[in-house]
Amino acid sequence: MNLIASPFESIEHTVIWLLILFSVATWGLALLKGVQFTRLKTQDRKFHKHFWAASSLDSAAELAHNQPGAAARVALAGYAAIQVSDNQNTDLSQSINHQDRLERALRQQIVRERRSLESGLAILASIGSTSPFIGLFGTVWGIMSALKGISAAGSASLETVAGPIGAALVATGVGIAVAVPAVLVYNYFLRRLKLTAADLDDFAHDFYSLAQKNAFRVLLHPVLSKSGATVAGQQVKEAS
Repeated sequence: MNLIASPFESIEHTVIWLLILFSVATWGLALLKGVQFTRLKTQDRKFHKHFWAASSLDSAAELAHNQPGAAARVALAGYAAIQVSDNQNTDLSQSINHQDRLERALRQQIVRERRSLESGLAILASIGSTSPFIGLFGTVWGIMSALKGISAAGSASLETVAGPIGAALVATGVGIAVAVPAVLVYNYFLRRLKLTAADLDDFAHDFYSLAQKNAFRVLLHPVLSKSGATVAGQQVKEAS
């Protein structure tokens, strides 16, 4: 079985190369997701440290705008939902119940963060569940071709049968070897996703409690003006 010299000579060769491609995709996604989760954990840890060191909810507004990370974006969405102007002019956006708007904004932002972290996990799940069957398909096809060759040769000795059948079984072994890492990587990052989402839920609950002490209102901060308009636009699109 010379895969390099004749990669598409037979169905089992094509199957093995497809499984090799799946393996490359698995390890590539594992590297990308590892970097993504590690960077996010570092950013959120830094943001939490500075956020809880702030003197008040209002004073932490600029911090949420300037620092990256999922927790910072959740806080920014919360600020945009409860910010008010210090003048007496009010419009329809100020007449909405700020408590309900804060709950909706925090929930929607956490959903957006989950969607970002879930990217690529469906591919890992698909590779882990289909690779053994793809390898088995290559083995079955290889055995069928081997049996036809043995029948044409008119010999059923062990030396004649062992070589082609053994070569066909390689596809099943490769399928299992590809599926196991994909399943392990998927389960690992799925657990990290759940832990990250739980941390965001806890932070959103704490932010809600702080906002409740401020009567669900914070003064309009200069750096939040554009961000508030952007978040409001996103919420209107999602609601429609």
